[in-house]
Amino acid sequence: MHLKSLSADVARISDIYAREHGIDRDKAGTGDWALLKLQEELGELTAEHLRMSGRARGAADAEALGNEAADVLGMLLIYCDRVGIDLETAMARKWLRWLEPEA
Repeated sequence: MHLKSLSADVARISDIYAREHGIDRDKAGTGDWALLKLQEELGELTAEHLRMSGRARGAADAEALGNEAADVLGMLLIYCDRVGIDLETAMARKWLRWLEPEA
């Protein structure tokens, strides 16, 4: 799985979902929909984490935890696409450079 193809698939799914449910993702004209949704999904992941660790009401559900993590990744990919971040390049610059041998 490559980030660019995954990002393209996620963007298409987001477009389909928005169209089918009548969601105007930038109704306010601010362009911040993807960032706000990313924050919402991170909150849902946090809630599942709290349930898994016995610090919140409700039954622990590992599948739900995984689903929320997938939602966070999906919304991060959508956000990066919308604001023009090449996530593969950014990851190489910020993280993967630590794996390169020192000169």
